Amino acid sequence: MDPDNHEVTALLRAWSEGDLAARDRLVPLVYHELRRRAAAQLRRERQGHTLQPTALVHEAYLRLVDQRAPFQNRGQFFGVASQIMRRILVDRARAHRMAKRSGRWARVTLDPAVAAQHPADVDVLDLDRALTELAALDPRRSEIAELRFFGGLTLQETADAFGLSLATVERDWQVARAWLFKALSGTQPNDS
Repeated sequence: MDPDNHEVTALLRAWSEGDLAARDRLVPLVYHELRRRAAAQLRRERQGHTLQPTALVHEAYLRLVDQRAPFQNRGQFFGVASQIMRRILVDRARAHRMAKRSGRWARVTLDPAVAAQHPADVDVLDLDRALTELAALDPRRSEIAELRFFGGLTLQETADAFGLSLATVERDWQVARAWLFKALSGTQPNDS
């Protein structure tokens, strides 16, 4: 494991225990990764959006600072950051839709493999609705999809964040992806 991961984990734990100096030392270590993930997410957004990766990271950081969650590791931290970025993007998409009242949609790519076979764009509000529906049926699979999609976590990072085996996360991700594809394509998803 990368020595930086151990340092990040130690700083996250110290921050969770109230050490604000640890938080300040943590930011430079995770900033570039958060920005990379934000940039990847924003590339999937609708044309003409105005949010820049730096602004998304800064807004997410401000919300993260307010979190008093006990961060156990790097994967969990990026998972929480992913959830926060999702909320920010969904809130902005809702505000944009309400302001315009034109029915224009914010579009995001769900999965490169699916995008190769089908239209690449998915409305971020529809995706949020589908993830919420999936969470009602299977919270873990919904969280895995959220970490993979919004957080850009690898399968291994996702497994680490949940404390699960890689094989379990791969199976859950496959099922979640299929369920979301059905839900977003307008066919009736089953609760597999």
